[in-house]
Amino acid sequence: MDTKHKILDEALTLFSEWGYANVYVNDIAERVGIKAPSLYKHYKNKQAIFDAIIDEMNNRFMEQASQLNINGMDPTKDADIYKNMNEDSMIELGKNLFLYYLHDDYTKRFRKMLTIEQFHDKDLAAVYQSQYYDMPLSYQGMLLGLMAAQGILITDNVPIMTLHFYAPIYLLLTVCDREPKREKEALKTLEEHLRQFDKLYGRSIA
Repeated sequence: MDTKHKILDEALTLFSEWGYANVYVNDIAERVGIKAPSLYKHYKNKQAIFDAIIDEMNNRFMEQASQLNINGMDPTKDADIYKNMNEDSMIELGKNLFLYYLHDDYTKRFRKMLTIEQFHDKDLAAVYQSQYYDMPLSYQGMLLGLMAAQGILITDNVPIMTLHFYAPIYLLLTVCDREPKREKEALKTLEEHLRQFDKLYGRSIA
């Protein structure tokens, strides 16, 4: 790992352990094993490090999405994939994405940091809101809405359908964050949720 990425990795660890406000550039530099002036050659301040962490996390997700043969960011591209996917394939994909978010160390540490800091920092609360509410619901709402428009799903209320889909998944993720031993139970519940969602909204494969 080069110095630039090591700075991000160590900073994220410190943020998740001590809280963002309690970590200073000198702390990060010391953990990396360099002096603060050397760190500033890579990032101009702590905010720049935080922004780079988000970029790195998004890049890691895009790599994972590519491995799962989805776009992950553009619902117009993913709609055709999902609409032709049978239920078992959809469940396998759902489980793989769930396990990625649960076990990817970078993503897990970032989520831990924001979960804690949302109560102490309004800016980080906004990031939490964006990462775990606004962005997922926007993407999934557009995806499910496209499928509803094509008659693949049946609903007269796409926003509520989107909540029905997403809310249990994020709830299960937070349960496993607190109690890792419940992962097997969560995966079983996730599968039951996805099958019930298909029944509830009448998903049909052309």
